[in-house]
Amino acid sequence: MSIENTAIEKDVDVLLVGAGIMSATLGIILKQLDPAMKIAMIERLPDVATESSDGWNNAGTGHAAYCELNYTPEMSDGSIDTRKAFSINAAYEESLQFWSHLVDKKILPSPTHFINQAPHHSFVSGEKDVEFLRKRYQTLTAHPLFSAMEYSEDPEVLKKWMPLIMAGRNSDEKVAATRVRYGSDVNYGALTRDMLTGLQEMGDFEILVQHCVTHIDKQADKRWRVRAKNKTGGAHSYYNARFVFLGAGGGSLPLLQASGINEGKGYGGFPISGQWLVCTIPEVVEKHHAKVYGKAPVGAPPMSVPHLDTRIIDGKKTLLFGPFAGFTTKFLKKGSFWDLPTSVNAANLFPMLSVGLHGFDLIRYLISEVLQTHKSRVKALQQFYPDAKPADWFLSMAGQRVQIIKKGKERAGQLEFGTEVIHSDDGTLAALLGASPGASTAVKTMLGIIETCFAEEMKTAAWQEGLKNMIPSYGQSLLDDHNLLAKVREHTLTSLELDRLA
Repeated sequence: MSIENTAIEKDVDVLLVGAGIMSATLGIILKQLDPAMKIAMIERLPDVATESSDGWNNAGTGHAAYCELNYTPEMSDGSIDTRKAFSINAAYEESLQFWSHLVDKKILPSPTHFINQAPHHSFVSGEKDVEFLRKRYQTLTAHPLFSAMEYSEDPEVLKKWMPLIMAGRNSDEKVAATRVRYGSDVNYGALTRDMLTGLQEMGDFEILVQHCVTHIDKQADKRWRVRAKNKTGGAHSYYNARFVFLGAGGGSLPLLQASGINEGKGYGGFPISGQWLVCTIPEVVEKHHAKVYGKAPVGAPPMSVPHLDTRIIDGKKTLLFGPFAGFTTKFLKKGSFWDLPTSVNAANLFPMLSVGLHGFDLIRYLISEVLQTHKSRVKALQQFYPDAKPADWFLSMAGQRVQIIKKGKERAGQLEFGTEVIHSDDGTLAALLGASPGASTAVKTMLGIIETCFAEEMKTAAWQEGLKNMIPSYGQSLLDDHNLLAKVREHTLTSLELDRLA
């Protein structure tokens, strides 16, 4: 990919800040809706997709709620709450449709370059959790979205599904698992780079790397004047943009604060780092081809659900186990330790203090994670994979996540573990905050931004037809239209080569 790195002063229709999966998705959707649109992107690092979107910084799970048990909590009456699972699954189906469209149009290369089949499993042990998983399976499979899910308590079946996890396990242990055969592993870094290459080939698209946004100012004509400083030479570049998207991962919060829009006031961020145990030993790696999720420890935040993952990054297969949480005041993996302190202001001080005063369980959990040794991490792995050998695994740093802190209804502040989009009242600026399921639902999230910030264009037949061409289910409900679901799923699984394993 050729990347321009010269000083510029230019008028553009859309300015994307941050060169990750979110900005790339928004840019390529808009460019297909209006090929004449002038789009520019600013990135603070020397290359694109090197923070949260990078293959090693992102767990790569195509989050479809097939295996993530925290998306289906058990209610006080014993029933299973499926609302979040249904919402995430339908959103991921939109991502699959869009990626299929890009593959079919030859905008993206072979799908195996960025997405590969990796069955999604949930695994539990003990009578109580087995009963929970059984109820979860029965509830979810009543709907066609999850009808392909399989369930078993038979150790012999589970040995075929997940041989590493069953090897060395006590034969008297009560276990159960579910499987969705066509689950996926996604290299969001590769996908981002592929989409940006496609955008460059469409024309009127530029990327400015190694530039930090220093000022975002609203002009009298409602356009935004954005100043970016060259990190290598110190020169400044200027963009005048009709619309600005802040999709810089953990870096979006300070940029949102710099914009000064009223809708962004009161928001704060709580950074949580992540670590993985990684195995590259071929004889171990080849015995596991799946993503297997368990239940999070009591008191642990939702992003800490343990899982043993097959990852295919740049064509090489590895295994990851984790995540193990940590704490740093950086908002980005390659950020500054001053990120958190400098983000505190008069508007978000009380919400942040409130979260600090009431977040004892999270703080206790983070301290325990930071103090872990290699031996203790491997011990956690051995609960999943009993025969795991410490020498086969090494520690790798994952990406940085900044959880949202905002004003609460019952307290001055509350901590959120999802994603949230903040818009200016006139729709000329939008910012994305938060983390998981993030990248997996990028298409759904970006469609929401387009509907809000390009409302007039969305009223035209051309844009409506264009979106339906890219995402056949757009404007319809996969939850309600089962025939449509069957049709689009058959196409995406074929186009993206996601249903080849027995």
